[in-house]
Amino acid sequence: MDDIVIKAMGKWPNVPACYGWLGLDARGDWYLRDLTVQAQGRFPQIKGEKIVHSKWIAFMGRNYAADANGCWFFQNGPQRVFVELEVTPWVFRFGKTVTELISHTRVLTESVGFLQDECGYVYAKTPIGLGLLHSHEVALLAEQIDDRLLSIEETSSKDLERKYGYVKSPSVYGGVAILPPQEPSVR
Repeated sequence: MDDIVIKAMGKWPNVPACYGWLGLDARGDWYLRDLTVQAQGRFPQIKGEKIVHSKWIAFMGRNYAADANGCWFFQNGPQRVFVELEVTPWVFRFGKTVTELISHTRVLTESVGFLQDECGYVYAKTPIGLGLLHSHEVALLAEQIDDRLLSIEETSSKDLERKYGYVKSPSVYGGVAILPPQEPSVR
């Protein structure tokens, strides 16, 4: 994490966490979800506003982590902003080889195996955790499998969160639910 973030956490240690305001989609794009967007529906059905500012995205990537329960968050100064995941906490593209992977946060890692679920999604098992392989990379992986240079295991998407220790929706984990804003009742 950035030094400025660590210092802010020390200076203001009791800032409440934020749920429902940030989403990560299957292409590795971040989405801001204000109360109006949250009231329209859950992520990813209603995504919100795509974050496109490159320096902001880089800052988020450097300060992206998981808690002990597998809930992923962006540490925004003293405030922990939990992330709604469309699929997995990581989205990978290939680096120089099909075993070298680069995450959506620019972390370099390597594959230790690939999985495919019943919907056709392809996942990479890595030392930093399970991640979805970006859709633009699937054809290259398929060539490697056809040439018998790599293999792929079948899996069920229902088992991935439990088996690989991550939570797709921290806003409902542990009974915390984000409800749409209600109009005040008039008596």
